[in-house]
Amino acid sequence: MKNISLMKNTVQEYAWGSYTAIPELLGNVSPAKTPQAELWMGAHPKAPSMVKCDGNWKSLLELIKKNPQDILGEKVAEKFDKRLPYLFKVLAAAKPLSIQAHPSRDQAKQGFERENRQGIPIDAYNRNYKDDNHKPECICALTLFCALSGFRKISGILTLMEKICPQGLRKELDNLCEQPNSTGLKNYFQTLMTMNHKWQKQIIAQAVSNAKKFTNDDKAYKWMIDLHKEYPGDIGVFSPILLNLIYLEPGQAMFLPAGELHAYLDGVGIELMANSDNVLRGGLTPKYIDMPELLNVLNFEEREVNILETKQINECECVYASHAEEFVLSIISVKEDIIYNSCSDRSIEILLCTDGKATITDLGKNNKVVINRGKSIIIPAVVKKYSIHGNAAFYKASVPL
Repeated sequence: MKNISLMKNTVQEYAWGSYTAIPELLGNVSPAKTPQAELWMGAHPKAPSMVKCDGNWKSLLELIKKNPQDILGEKVAEKFDKRLPYLFKVLAAAKPLSIQAHPSRDQAKQGFERENRQGIPIDAYNRNYKDDNHKPECICALTLFCALSGFRKISGILTLMEKICPQGLRKELDNLCEQPNSTGLKNYFQTLMTMNHKWQKQIIAQAVSNAKKFTNDDKAYKWMIDLHKEYPGDIGVFSPILLNLIYLEPGQAMFLPAGELHAYLDGVGIELMANSDNVLRGGLTPKYIDMPELLNVLNFEEREVNILETKQINECECVYASHAEEFVLSIISVKEDIIYNSCSDRSIEILLCTDGKATITDLGKNNKVVINRGKSIIIPAVVKKYSIHGNAAFYKASVPL
């Protein structure tokens, strides 16, 4: 594959997905019959994209295996073992996702090998590690996007918990107050998440009842009540009290490193991550929860969430600061009188059009591809330079060189 090519991508149908957001982006019938949660663009073995190549649809995964240097570029092929290092998604959450974290590269490698030795099938319910890679990720809001990310400052946790704390948690909260550091927070979180289920339900019922008195004081209390309605009796309802509650405006983005406990609550966003499907869950889900393994990978340092800064690199393109070696996200906007010209030192790129219509031209061969809202294209590294002309907006995934 040596040309700019259209892509056909898999839509993942998860229970928390939206019936309208992805269908409307793709120009399909809306609402859909089933919830459509994620649109995957990339070469993950679970759902590789199909690429229009020589008039036929071919698996991007197989195309890369046959010709990694032309598609990925020599540097990327060598650095990432001839594999596309990122997975590009549209995520549409109409209901809250599970509270979860992703392992580091070393943890993923060890976990993957361990579960292989134990003979746990890759598709088994109790399988944590689907591959041997880490999964740092970036989420950029297309609509107002609500999320939880990273532990709040301990002083903030104490303030919020003080108002709703059931008597059954009084001792543990006092212990955190006496030891307001990462060790104290880990002890508090571990006690909360691993206590007897019957006791958990009593604690939750009392805390939610108390939270109803303070919904005007902080949005965390309202989210706690909403999560309890969606997942009654789930200890994850405490997550808005423990984690930073963030509202991303359209165009704003944040980065999630390994070990960061997080949950996406509501909204539509562009997600770009290392090419992995390793997820360790802690609550708000009917899926498998391995609490000891989650506790093993979590970072218990308190922190504030930083909105990613952007850098304007030319008249058309704005790049989000990347903290990962596998990917970088940018936005390209073109108008009739403003043409985008790519640089010549580039790697494999995937572009998703989120608005308008434009023509992408391979400046070496003068091949042209017309693309409009909801369509995506792959531009292999062998294409030295290209231009975009029209009136459109794109999100671009690439590999930093």
